[in-house]
Amino acid sequence: MISTNDLRTGVTVEIDGEVYTVVDFQHVKPGKGAAFVRTKIKNVKTGQVFEKTFRAGEKLNRAIIERKNMQYLYSEGDVYHFMDTKTFEQVPLTKDQLGDAVNYLKENMEAVVTFYDGAPIGVEMPTFVELTVTQTEPGFKGDTATGGSKPATLETGAVVQVPLFIEIGDVVRIDTRTGEYLSRV
Repeated sequence: MISTNDLRTGVTVEIDGEVYTVVDFQHVKPGKGAAFVRTKIKNVKTGQVFEKTFRAGEKLNRAIIERKNMQYLYSEGDVYHFMDTKTFEQVPLTKDQLGDAVNYLKENMEAVVTFYDGAPIGVEMPTFVELTVTQTEPGFKGDTATGGSKPATLETGAVVQVPLFIEIGDVVRIDTRTGEYLSRV
């Protein structure tokens, strides 16, 4: 059990049989009345984020999430296969479980797969990935680094906005949390 006073960003709790991760929290002590904790929580399975308010000192069940370093192997339709680098055990994850991570996965990439009660529930991607641009409009003479941007398709099929000087074949660094272009590698 964990008290709502001990909630922090990243803590996982179980509410009504569902597993949630605390995305944001705020302890509020109003001038009148009892203190409370306002949180933003994310459903680990569905990815849905919503706000929930708890009374200060309320007890919640702490969910124990296991994390394993795994290597992405291949995909079959909407099923993505990961392999434990120590035991060589393979684990399938669906496109729904992966969410936006499917836009940044390439073969042999290392990622952290999360498990709850022995079943895989999702994946934590590295913060930055380096991917090759496979399609983009050509740049024109006079384009500058501070100029506009254009869409570019990456080797994984994801489309991101990149500066005008980026060309097909360039390797770019992408932030997996926001899906934004960071730099050319």
